[in-house]
Amino acid sequence: MRNYTKYIIAGVLLISLSVSGCKKAFLDQTPEASLPGVNFYKTEADFKQAVSGAYSSISDMGRVNYWLFGEMRSDNTTYQYNPADRGSEQREFMDQFLIGATAEPLQVYWQQNYTGILRCNEILARIDGVTMSAEIKNQFTGEALFLRAFHYFNLVRQFGGVPLRLVPSQSPADARSKGRAAIEEVYTQIVTDLTAAAGKLPVKYTSIEAGRATQGAALALLAKLYMTQKKFAEALVPLRKVQQLGYSLVPVYKDIFLPANKNNSESVFEIQYLGAQPGLSSDFMYQFAPWNSGSVITGDPATSLNGSSGWNIPTQDMIDAYETGDLRKDASLAVGFTDAGGKFVNIPYVKKYNHGIIDRGRTNDNFPVIRYADVLLMIAECLNEQGFAAGGEQFTLLNQIRTRAGLPAKTTGNAIAALSVDSQQAFRTAILQERRVELAFENQRWYDLVRSGKAVEVMAAHGQYEIAHKPNIPSGSYILNANKLLLPIPQREVNLDNLTQNPQ
Repeated sequence: MRNYTKYIIAGVLLISLSVSGCKKAFLDQTPEASLPGVNFYKTEADFKQAVSGAYSSISDMGRVNYWLFGEMRSDNTTYQYNPADRGSEQREFMDQFLIGATAEPLQVYWQQNYTGILRCNEILARIDGVTMSAEIKNQFTGEALFLRAFHYFNLVRQFGGVPLRLVPSQSPADARSKGRAAIEEVYTQIVTDLTAAAGKLPVKYTSIEAGRATQGAALALLAKLYMTQKKFAEALVPLRKVQQLGYSLVPVYKDIFLPANKNNSESVFEIQYLGAQPGLSSDFMYQFAPWNSGSVITGDPATSLNGSSGWNIPTQDMIDAYETGDLRKDASLAVGFTDAGGKFVNIPYVKKYNHGIIDRGRTNDNFPVIRYADVLLMIAECLNEQGFAAGGEQFTLLNQIRTRAGLPAKTTGNAIAALSVDSQQAFRTAILQERRVELAFENQRWYDLVRSGKAVEVMAAHGQYEIAHKPNIPSGSYILNANKLLLPIPQREVNLDNLTQNPQ
């Protein structure tokens, strides 16, 4: 469990876009006065602290907005209506496709991504001015490039074209951007950053540094970008390189997510948390537990559940998506809970990140971003897009994932209709389904629906079910069109930076 989360505590001490700090061991640091970036970057230790601060931006976002803007926009999850606490109604609007440009979650998500980008820009602009070994300089540069690309990938998939900020602001006059870049321009910058990062990052780290971005993480994210653009031949190139880097599937699915098994052989990149450190812990199980479940799910009688709970609730369609005998189902979700009085309550919840507490209100679960299973399924998809091959490698990769899940193989001409995959389109359907259950609650489903062209169709059906089974659904909910696949730009940014708004 000892990994780079030991170091991001330094990042938590960073103040706004300036970097504060001292040069003691990272676990012993105390905040000092803010320093302008130009005066701060003097030693290798300063840059290590600054890179840690860039990682902390991801950790902040991962606690809520990463899954709120990904998983909860999909048909995998929804929310538990809470009539007594309406303080988080904007999250419901996100699920219902009613989110408006002035909504606080939009502004926070935008700021979290751009805070990370600006921290990376400071590192990249100043690192050549400090003497350190070429190996360490390459590592820090590669990490900053990867993290910047990660943030821009979040932004472009949710908002479309966004301002490209690639250098630090030197004065208030620099604060205004050049406006929204074209989507393809943003993609081009991400490709540039990830290609450079892959050439600078190490394949792996020592155990104490595990969790930092690696060459494999940069290559896999690059492949995701190409697949978003439907450039499947281009995506296959970095994916094949990832195959050669020594990753392997964890034999037992549920073991992937154990806190004691962080950064395992299947982990390509995950958002790091350290339950033992206040401010660095995760709390997913508190948010994902039904708000009326007391402490029977969290095991923490000292922490009351309220409007911050009952989110990312698995949908009935998600529950039904698992085949009989799929070992992933019980590892990923529960269909309900037994309350303190012994009564079963039919409200499902995500189990994948429920491994007990470290202390009151604190857990030690990481959040996966890319796993090797994802890589194998991406390779299978890319191969199929180049041409259907009955019994080809794409079937081998698909069935490798299914075998671990305790499921029979899918083949061409199978006597069991549900296991027969006889065309390129049928394989596309099989891959989308396998990705859904394998990567459930890992922030992949919404993006898979969008890039496959299924989002409007699938989410309209999801919405009809929600309207029929849930109380107090506002008028106009779940009415989707191509415009609503992108979120509105936060109105504050539109006003301050003179940005054009996305049509809704």
